[in-house]
Amino acid sequence: MKKITLVAIIALAGATLFPSCKKDYKCTCTWSIGGQQQSNTVELKKMSKKDAKATCEGSTNQYSAYTGVSCALN
Repeated sequence: MKKITLVAIIALAGATLFPSCKKDYKCTCTWSIGGQQQSNTVELKKMSKKDAKATCEGSTNQYSAYTGVSCALN
């Protein structure tokens, strides 16, 4: 029983002291208009890297009127 309690305390302390890593990221989308390269950078605040990447990659839909659109997480 003492071992289980000790493991539970360590797990709880780890979860409290090291919460999921949420950071600020930047997403840059580039596209072409009339042969000229254009870009837009948006700041994604307090997101996990996985969520930021999904949000950034989903941003290509906003620029669907342009050709050669690519969005990447910086």
